[in-house]
Amino acid sequence: MSLSSPWRADFPAFAAFSESCQTYLDSAATAQKPQAVLDALLDYYAGGAANVHRAQHAPGERATLAFEGARAKIAAWLNAESASQIVFTRGATESLNLLAYGLEVEFRPGEQIVISALEHHANLLPWQQLAQRRNLELVVLPLDAAGDIDLEQAERLISPRTRLLAVSQLSNVLGRWQPLAPLLAMARTQGALTVVDGAQGVVHGRHDLDALGCDFYVFSGHKLYGPDGIGVLYGRSEALSRLHHWQFGGEMVAQADYHSARFRPAPLGFEAGTPAIGTAIGLGAALDYLDGLDGDALAAHEAALHARLLAGLRRFDGLHLLGEPQIALASFVVEGVHNADLSHLLSEQGIAVRAGQHCAMPLLRRLGLPGAVRVSLGLYSEGDDLERFFAALNYALELLR
Repeated sequence: MSLSSPWRADFPAFAAFSESCQTYLDSAATAQKPQAVLDALLDYYAGGAANVHRAQHAPGERATLAFEGARAKIAAWLNAESASQIVFTRGATESLNLLAYGLEVEFRPGEQIVISALEHHANLLPWQQLAQRRNLELVVLPLDAAGDIDLEQAERLISPRTRLLAVSQLSNVLGRWQPLAPLLAMARTQGALTVVDGAQGVVHGRHDLDALGCDFYVFSGHKLYGPDGIGVLYGRSEALSRLHHWQFGGEMVAQADYHSARFRPAPLGFEAGTPAIGTAIGLGAALDYLDGLDGDALAAHEAALHARLLAGLRRFDGLHLLGEPQIALASFVVEGVHNADLSHLLSEQGIAVRAGQHCAMPLLRRLGLPGAVRVSLGLYSEGDDLERFFAALNYALELLR
């Protein structure tokens, strides 16, 4: 079975990759963009860029309609109750920092923030720094052997002192869906706020946030086949109302004089200054594109490709997978081989993978590893990509051993 992708031709980058003999297997870091997204960006800029909301002229009205239309598309994609629950940011990292600063007054010394051992730095460092500023306890939930957050330990560690739980939906290193439903339920029982880092998970299927029941959910557009420089913070209306403003400037002000100001509620109250208009429109176009695909066919292609990736990796002697990856990616180490050396030799053969600690340094240290190689797939990935990777990996290992 060739496992060709019927959607690959929608992504112009692969024509360029073909000419330069490149094989792209780093989609968990950033995804390539379909022509529909590039067209949307060109249409906005070439058709006349303008600022949103305040302009009383036709270009400004056009830009505002497209910008707010993108917000509505994102709300529908996430099954949010209202577009007003969608705040635009520069990415998941900025969304999480916004939360850490915006919720700071909610905490009292001695209270707890709970995260997990697998978190990306973006969902670790903002909470770590908040804990240091407010004299809080940062509790780290351990993992089981498969790479899932240990629910028995979580039930013991999430306590009446827990004020916030922040966990990833899908690990960017281990490729495991995390048991969000029971974790969120434990936190709600203690009256804690809940934050889900959906940077990896949002890419794979539709996620009903109303049913999930988290207070906040964040993701980055560039991983979801959209432009870079745009991210999303979703919040339940009541949870958003608890956020204090953290950036100040134009657009977010309801009333101001020289000595005081009153600020708008979400979403505009958290979008100070000129927003990323074109990239927000581009993200809306990415969702339009994804909505037009056969979801069942996409899931089947992704599953078959991932199964071939795992089967191929397991054929290499001395290669050890990290955890038990379920979808889209696999991280591994090879006995006696440094991950950076291996990645370099793969790159020399035109294979783009990621090596290092994947912005999850504490997790790799817990695993006793200096780093790992990660292969990650997109909807455009094909079986031939994997065959080229396996051949290059075999050659690199022959040189390094």
